[in-house]
Amino acid sequence: MTRLEDRQILVRDIEQAREDGARLVPACALAGIDARTLRRWQGGDGLQQGDRRPDAARCVPSHALSEAERARIIAVANESRFAETPPARIVPALADEGIYIASESSFHRVLRAHGQMNRRGRARPPRTSRPPTTHIATRPGDVWCWDVTFLPAQIQGRWFYFYLIVDLYSRKIVGFEVHDTDSAEHAAHLARRTALAEGVHAKPVRPVLHGDNGATLKATTVLAMLHWLGIEPSYSRPRVSDDNAFAEALFRTAKYRPEFPLKGFADLDSARQWAMRFVHWYNHEHRHSGIRYVTPAQRHAGQDGPVLAARHAVYQDARQRNPRRWSRQTRNWTPVGVVTLNPERDAVVRAATSEIQLSGSIGEPAFPSRPGSTQATERNEGDGRSGATRSHAQRALSRASMARLASTGPSPQ
Repeated sequence: MTRLEDRQILVRDIEQAREDGARLVPACALAGIDARTLRRWQGGDGLQQGDRRPDAARCVPSHALSEAERARIIAVANESRFAETPPARIVPALADEGIYIASESSFHRVLRAHGQMNRRGRARPPRTSRPPTTHIATRPGDVWCWDVTFLPAQIQGRWFYFYLIVDLYSRKIVGFEVHDTDSAEHAAHLARRTALAEGVHAKPVRPVLHGDNGATLKATTVLAMLHWLGIEPSYSRPRVSDDNAFAEALFRTAKYRPEFPLKGFADLDSARQWAMRFVHWYNHEHRHSGIRYVTPAQRHAGQDGPVLAARHAVYQDARQRNPRRWSRQTRNWTPVGVVTLNPERDAVVRAATSEIQLSGSIGEPAFPSRPGSTQATERNEGDGRSGATRSHAQRALSRASMARLASTGPSPQ
């Protein structure tokens, strides 16, 4: 339904476009209306009184409830035996007595019209709880993920246990150990050693340590150590297999490396030596696809910005040498902004990004942000503006399109 003011402006713009040489049907299409709609507005009083459908007199349906039936519904619903009974139970109870007054929806509609649709009975209405927000990493050391995986031994039925902690923001492995038993003491020792190595005690905000619901990571010994370190524990939601996806993906990368022994490890020392080599390769040599193909160590140290800026300069130079090879923009080398443990609403991510930029944790990018990137928060979403603002934008677009249409002159019939 178009407001009266919008109707008048659209008609004026369409008439101006026709005077400039535009055809009626294309001009109406650019304005977002049909040519018959325009004729209806101009033929009657549509440009003086606007849309009269909301105020039109409507006939009462022949099968509508009478006033006596409405009063009976109110009287029955207010009886003492139905004082705590919802319409969903009142209607079947009356049917068992051979009485039919109205349907359940009619009971709801009449009670709502009389302000009696409050919840009946002593039970409280269920609370509509929002889904839990995920953890957001804005800098190294905000969120850690950890897990334990099996490393096969050459002896069938024997396993070694690879404990690992990865930083969510930088993807760097900040702590790891390999043991021949699965024990909560090993997990608590790894958490303590990693916290000391990363200097958690000197940071104003301690990290969040996220893991799955395994018995080892939720043991009392581990929780006591995390409490002593000031680290907040976090666990995956029940029956959600991908809540710890970053650690699981890292284990897949580890076990698909060419040097991973297919027949298992000979002993604990060989498993620890392999883990040490893998962690060094992953942190310092592996160009991670999730952080624009820089190494986790570079991102952890804040060196990803200059590296990506240099790549951007190389691509821009190549584009200037051969511009015909680039039909669109060059590859996106914008540094990745905040990282969420689970997919989060863009508004929340933008708020976290704005907080970082205001605090000065992350400087401005070394090159212009690309549309659609995480750091260039330029995606238009519902911002709570009124429909009048959007109509104004649509009218401006229609005027510009009509001007272009008129400049081409009338099309041949």
